[in-house]
Amino acid sequence: QVQLVESGGGLVQPGESLTLSCTASGRISSINTMGWYRQPPGKVRELVALAASFGRTNIADAVKDRFAISRDNARNTVLLQMSNLKPEDTGVYYCNYGIRWGEPSDWGQGTQVTVPA
Repeated sequence: QVQLVESGGGLVQPGESLTLSCTASGRISSINTMGWYRQPPGKVRELVALAASFGRTNIADAVKDRFAISRDNARNTVLLQMSNLKPEDTGVYYCNYGIRWGEPSDWGQGTQVTVPA
């Protein structure tokens, strides 16, 4: 099992930036995928961005011009750099880990991001 610890959420004003961090520990495969999903209020969880240990990345169309994902494989850490935040970015952001691309098997507790209208 893999444990994920997230940090970096908070309340920011529209147009500001925020960086989320997630560090994995436990039984970590050398080949894996880490990334972020989010759940807006009253909506289902949705993909934000994924990054594989071997370099492949994917960022949702809705945010790809404002968000960036990066990894530090040596530290088992994934970062989500968010810029020009909008009220529709509000939600709980969940870090995830998986061995197969697009198939997360472990989740963090979630961190709240709030961008008021």
